[in-house]
This record gives sequence, C-alpha cells and structure tokens, in this order.
Amino acid sequence: MTVAPLPPLPAEAEYGQLGLARAGLAELRREDPELAELLDAEVRDQDTTLAMIASASIAAPSVLAAGGSALSNVTAEGYPGARYHPGAANFDEVERLAVSRAMDLFGARYANVQPHSCSSANLAVLAALVPPGGTLLGLDLDAGGHLTHGSPASVTGRHYRAVHYGLDAHGLIDYEQVAALAAEHRPAVLIAGASAYPRTLDFARFREIADSVGAYLLADISHIAGLVAAGEHPSPVDHAHITTTSTYKQLGGPRGGLILSGRDHRTPGPDGRTPLDRLMQRAVFPQNQGTPAPAAIAAKARAFALAAEPRFTRTARLTVSGAHALAAELGRLGHRVLTGGTDNHMVLIDLRDSRLTGVVAERALEECGILVNRNRIPGDTRSPLVTSGVRLGCNILAQRGMGPQHMRECAELMHAVLAATTPLSDTEYRVDPHERVQLREHVRALCARHPLPHATVRADDPGALGTGAAL
Repeated sequence: MTVAPLPPLPAEAEYGQLGLARAGLAELRREDPELAELLDAEVRDQDTTLAMIASASIAAPSVLAAGGSALSNVTAEGYPGARYHPGAANFDEVERLAVSRAMDLFGARYANVQPHSCSSANLAVLAALVPPGGTLLGLDLDAGGHLTHGSPASVTGRHYRAVHYGLDAHGLIDYEQVAALAAEHRPAVLIAGASAYPRTLDFARFREIADSVGAYLLADISHIAGLVAAGEHPSPVDHAHITTTSTYKQLGGPRGGLILSGRDHRTPGPDGRTPLDRLMQRAVFPQNQGTPAPAAIAAKARAFALAAEPRFTRTARLTVSGAHALAAELGRLGHRVLTGGTDNHMVLIDLRDSRLTGVVAERALEECGILVNRNRIPGDTRSPLVTSGVRLGCNILAQRGMGPQHMRECAELMHAVLAATTPLSDTEYRVDPHERVQLREHVRALCARHPLPHATVRADDPGALGTGAAL
C-alpha cells in the first residue's frame, strides 16, 4: 500500500499546545462572541475586584492552559499502566508527574490525584473506611466544619452515623470533648479539619485521640493546604492515616481534589489485610469515580510545581501575616472578630451586635467591589442563606503582593461599606448611592496599585488571545 506524502505545512502554522490555544481562542471570539465577551468580562472583574473569599485563589495562566489542553480529549479509566482505554501514553506520564510532585510537595508517600474535588475525595475515603451505618466523628458545621464531615445535608450525614464535636467558650476546638465523644461512640473515622476555623489544628492531639479508640484519622486540609505546603501551618501528613485537600482554595490549582498518605500508607485497612494506599486506589476508581479528568490532572501537576517555588512560600507568609493584621484592624474598628484573631488565612466576623445580617453584608460589599461570603457562626439562629456572620481570607490579597501594611486600607474600605449600608430586613438593604460610587472607585484604584500577577495573558497577538479567561 502506498501512502501519499503529507502536504507541506503553511509557514505561519502553529502546532502543539500553543497553536491549539491560539486557534481555539480565535475561533471562540469569531464564532461565539457572546461567550467570549463573558469570559473577558470575568478577567476584567477579577482584575478590579478586591476578592477576600477564604476558599479561593488565583490560578496562573500556565495552570489554566494545562487545564484547557488537548488532554481533555483523552478517555482513560484506571491508573497509569493499567488503563481501560488505549491512547493514554502521554496522560500516563502526566499523571505520574502529578503524583510525584504532590508527594514531594507535601512529604507524602502516597498520592491520588484523580478526585474531582475534596468532597469527592472525602466520600471515597469514608466509603473505604466506614461501613454503611458506621460512626464518624467530625467538627459540627456551625462550629466551622464541612458538609462532608457528617452534615445531615450531605450524603455523609445520611449513610453514616455522624457525631459532632464543637468549640469551647473561647471559640477553639474542645479537644476534651473530642476525646470524650470518641470514647463514648468509638468512631471508625475521626475527622480533623474545618472550613471556617481560624486557628491552628493540633493534628498530633487528634491522632492521639484516634489511636485511643482504634479510629482512622482523616485530616481535611482543603482550606490550609497552601500554608501546610509552605510550612506556615503544621502538616498532618505523618499524623493522619489519610489527608485530603482541594487543589484550588489555596494551591492556585484547578478545581479538583487530592488524597495523600504518609508513614501510614501501608497500614492495613478495615479488612486487616489491604494497605491504605491500595484501598484508596480502589476507593477512587472504580468505587466512587469513573473516568478521571486528564487536563485537570495536568493543571494539578503544574500547580504543584509552582507551589514548590520560593515565591509561593513568600506568598503564604504574606497570607498569614496579612490575615493577622486584617483581624486586628477590623477589631480596632469595632467589629467582633471570632476567637480574637487568626493563625491562618481566615478571619470570621460576628455581625450579631450590628444591624446587618451576613447576606446583607456580603451583597453590600459586592456592590462596592469587595468579595466576602456570608457564614454561619457558633450559636447562629439564622438560616444558612442569611447567617449572622461573614468569612474572609487573604489568599488572593497576598497573591496581589498585599501584606500587613495594606490591611488598614482594606479594613477601612470594608468598614465604610458596612457603615453606608442601611438594612431594610434580614435580606433587603440600601447602600448610600454616593458612597457606593466613591468606594467602588477606591477599590478599583487599590487593585490597580496591586495588580494580580497573571490576571491576563500578554501576547504579541492580542486579537488571537483576547479571551484571557479561556487560557
């Protein structure tokens, strides 16, 4: 059989990932300008908004590019070297790279990069370690826990018998209560982790309690993974049997999850035979997930590499010092800061002494270009859609290069917005129109002075790469 030679390539043709990205963005702008404009608008909004969402960070363009790569076209159930579909040779190497980088970053001996989120990672771990109807012990949702730690609103609160520990009079985790509840209920899994807790977690103490009742310790570090990786928060990897995290909240990665294990990776699972690392492999695939997201795993690999660089460590230090200063400034302005401050990136404000609810504060601040989120607080009597508090964090502020010296301006902007807001009900309000315009411009100016490091793509051909959010 004679094969005709391929025609010569046009001199201007571009191939590989860059050529695909350029062609895709040009096609998007040409053929779907409505969608392209929405993506461009998102880039502009992120450039000009003071984002203090504690559960968010900004992904670098190289991370976004990997997440939008041709690996999205690959179907590859299974793990490297043992796929259920052909054509995964490149993806095998990408996944191996992501696993290696994750282990190096966190000092782990096992990593699974396939979970689509930390929630799905938690579900897989619990399914592997807790029998249906078995007991788990986690932090109560209103005390700062997470839905997947046994909340009745989650499948974890329906398929398992969930017991919850809480906080002491100072708003700190009550370790004596944790120990007492563990002794009483003998959980299969003890969960150490939170989504709204501003203080350091004592993983060694949690492990001591877990060992005392023969429980597995699961550490969920979704909110503090970047601080752990940078050494700004103690690591649970060699204290917990299993550690889970998301890859976007603090790691600057794509939407996704990660399972890690340290010295206990070969500890037998509940059957007394299967080691935890093999158990976790099965728990993710085929027990809880099907096909992985290859491009997302490539983006994780890139994010892990960036998180290993000195610049990431410097940003993590700014995050912690900035949050400490922000809490102090808000307290100085008369706001009630829960626990009196913070040890990590997160600041929680109790609004019950004010006229505002959490949702009113969130929406009023958003009108002026400041993003925080409403949050229930200990003892809250309002619904999760209303709440009596707000949660804010310094991840993205630190990525802008903003540290302690900039927090007075941020706190005063927040305070001015709330002072200009008149509540009309628990959900309705009015922001003084003149103040809103002035404050929004102030926020824009502050963001311009401290721009995001990689908010838009700079290229020789801005027409082809105009849709920055798509890269």
